[in-house]
Amino acid sequence: MFKGSLPALVTPFTNGELDLETLKKLVEWHIGEGSNGFVPVGTTGESPTLTHEEHDAVVDTVVRTAAGRVPVIAGAGSNNTLESIRLAQAAEKAGADAILVVTPYYNKPTQRGLIAHFTAVHECCNLPVIIYNIPGRSIVDMTPETMGELAKLPRIAGVKDATGDLSRVPQQRLTCGTDFIQLSGEDATALGFNAHGGVGCISVTANVAPKLCAEFQAATLAGDYNKALDYLDRLMPLHMAIFAEPGLVGAKYGMSKLGLCNEDVRLPLTGLSDETKSQIDAAMAHAGLL
Repeated sequence: MFKGSLPALVTPFTNGELDLETLKKLVEWHIGEGSNGFVPVGTTGESPTLTHEEHDAVVDTVVRTAAGRVPVIAGAGSNNTLESIRLAQAAEKAGADAILVVTPYYNKPTQRGLIAHFTAVHECCNLPVIIYNIPGRSIVDMTPETMGELAKLPRIAGVKDATGDLSRVPQQRLTCGTDFIQLSGEDATALGFNAHGGVGCISVTANVAPKLCAEFQAATLAGDYNKALDYLDRLMPLHMAIFAEPGLVGAKYGMSKLGLCNEDVRLPLTGLSDETKSQIDAAMAHAGLL
């Protein structure tokens, strides 16, 4: 159910306020472009600066607009287990198909603490749980052995792996089983990730180039890596340019060039430098988007 190109959806703002009408249009556009699902209110959706009410409203809007045409994996991560439980239960009430739960950041729990946190979230609702392992941001790295312990729970369904370590995919196949859903959290290494046993990417670049990202993913899942490499040659400059500064800021700028939404982000993030804008412009032209 969860595979292919899954955009880590941006959250559009207008004059600092949540713009749900634009969000609905983005969902429709993505479905038309071939995206295989949505991941709203992750970090790319600026979840750290959304109120709880805004967070719930984004999930509800995406679920209602998608209307079952593609799955929705709602962000429900927090470094506060009680807050993550609340977000998970709200996502279930809204009709999401799964939740994405990040390893708790800043607290620096032990592996035992990670097991306790994810077990508590697992037990609070009936949705499949996708673990989000991103040690570069959370400072905590869930080991393949810990993930294997959690994978014994019936609804711990998979991982969004943003370690950048492609050897994790076969390691996690050993500890979690070959049916465990492994999704890349890093656009630039998504080809190698799938070659190692992954089945998709929760993608930032897909906000700007959903059709190319979906076709790239389809090629890898069909085992046509020569075709996938051609797509990667077109997309790689865009992957690099979007992440020259925080990725969601680059994504919103690229989307603004396509007339999809404006560039508004919330502090502490700020708009892009002119240098980065020029880099994204060139990368979009290289990909055939401009």
